[in-house]
Amino acid sequence: MPHTSDNLAVPIIVGPTAVGKSEVALEVAERLGAEIVSADSRQVYRYMDIGTAKPSIEDRRRVPHHMIDLVDPDVVYNAGDYGRGAAAAIEQVRAAGRVPLVVGGSGLYIRALLEGFCAGPRGDIELRERLRQEARTGGTQRLHERLAEVDAGAAVRINPNDEQRIIRALEVYELTGRRLSDLQQAGGEVQGLIAVTVGLRRERSDLYRVIAERVEAMVCHGLVDEVRGLLDRGYRPDLNSMRALGYREMIRHLTGELTLEEAAKLLIKNTKALSRRQMTWFRAMSDVEWIDIEREEDLSSRADRVVASFESRGFHPAGGPDKFA
Repeated sequence: MPHTSDNLAVPIIVGPTAVGKSEVALEVAERLGAEIVSADSRQVYRYMDIGTAKPSIEDRRRVPHHMIDLVDPDVVYNAGDYGRGAAAAIEQVRAAGRVPLVVGGSGLYIRALLEGFCAGPRGDIELRERLRQEARTGGTQRLHERLAEVDAGAAVRINPNDEQRIIRALEVYELTGRRLSDLQQAGGEVQGLIAVTVGLRRERSDLYRVIAERVEAMVCHGLVDEVRGLLDRGYRPDLNSMRALGYREMIRHLTGELTLEEAAKLLIKNTKALSRRQMTWFRAMSDVEWIDIEREEDLSSRADRVVASFESRGFHPAGGPDKFA
């Protein structure tokens, strides 16, 4: 692994939701003289703080964070936008003589940063709403069948129940006349970054325990009020941002479909499922060194192991390995 004087290597911390990435990243960032570049697909939205477990103002004062609070919840934001924005943030951090530390649970966003992403068109709100209406009236399966007719490659890769990705593929085709699968094969502009990646993981039962505790804390700290406030601002329940974990469940509570207890239990269930999907994605990534988080291990020891992993593979901040001292 190249030394960072090469100006290309970037340290990355990945792992499933609730594994403890954020708290470890703060410790690691202080040791590396780093600023954190978030790779979270939900924290880009303003006003969505509790449900996305966004770092607190105090944490952001302690260590500067980038790629957070970028757009309002009704703005269409995708992996291509993230890849370009994160690359610019990394250059900004380096220009200030600091180390960029990428941290997050979105494998798609990290891939967009490291490998580039297809230069598809920006979303068209009216077209997307028309396609959503078609899904509501005719079913997602029918939309998937339509996608198979115009872009068989995308249809094979996209689950027939994944309404959001089906609509995006159809949207790209209708706006450009080109198939999303062709654009993805052509790829986007490769950022030329070399990843030094550490993955954090917990034993599954322990992770599930933390997920349940986290959901309870979110509810106690005002998640329902946060969601109510977003609806009061006029943000529709069918927006991509409002369909995120935590928000869709609490919307169902606020509309009277679920009790608060039922909504919280559903959120725990859905978060567990997300953690499994995230781990499937991250296991497919190459060159990830995994660190198992022990329940009784203190935060400093976890950070020590992450830094040691970066160091063992040749990553040192500018100035050399003594920065780790």
